[in-house]
Amino acid sequence: MQVAYLSDVGKQREDNQDYVGTFTNQAGLNFAIVADGIGGHQGGDVAATMAVSHIGTRFEDTAFTDPATAAKWLSSEAQQENDTIIEKAHQYRDLGGMGTTIVAAITFDEQFLLANIGDSRGYVLRADQLSQLTEDHSLVNELVKMGEISAADARKHPKKNIITRTLGINDEADIDINLYHAVPGDLVMLCSDGLTNMVTDAQIQMVLKGTADLQTKCQQLIDLANDGGGLDNITVLLMAADRGVTAP
Repeated sequence: MQVAYLSDVGKQREDNQDYVGTFTNQAGLNFAIVADGIGGHQGGDVAATMAVSHIGTRFEDTAFTDPATAAKWLSSEAQQENDTIIEKAHQYRDLGGMGTTIVAAITFDEQFLLANIGDSRGYVLRADQLSQLTEDHSLVNELVKMGEISAADARKHPKKNIITRTLGINDEADIDINLYHAVPGDLVMLCSDGLTNMVTDAQIQMVLKGTADLQTKCQQLIDLANDGGGLDNITVLLMAADRGVTAP
């Protein structure tokens, strides 16, 4: 498994409240996670850091090898971390209302598990075609599903930053977890909405189809987001499972 990632503060924010990490368990499975913090002051940064570091460290202590056990574990971890974030927010006034989105992947020999809560996304580039695999847990996505606005309208909607599910804030961590078959040559991307609010799927596809190494592709995507305005923190993580995609 080849992995590369970058995180950038963007052009408008003073602090980076995104957090990203990769981890390996005792059976050699790979776990990647991107978190986008929510909350004033340093709350978002704290929640995102907690989610990545806590879940990632506990993953390193596991030894499971099968997707069913991994999915059950990840669902339990999301709820446990949700409770921990809420408890921490209650202890410190300046952390009140903090939370975080997450998108995470666990890779197996011929499958990968993808989980998300919030509007950080997971994609796969397969045979040069880009597909979004996660569903945004956001107000505008609900409006799109109900047919009240178009997908194009959603990109510019004034309430596009309203998230309907997070880790923290609410008592229930309603995380989506899905298992996908992996095809040789797949390139999986996890990202925060600082990328997808600034860069179109067509632009992302063009970069991922290119011949650059994974680290360079991460930088190219962040550059595109900043060129588009860089209104938020930007985090990109790329995972390639075979030698058909180069890595640094």
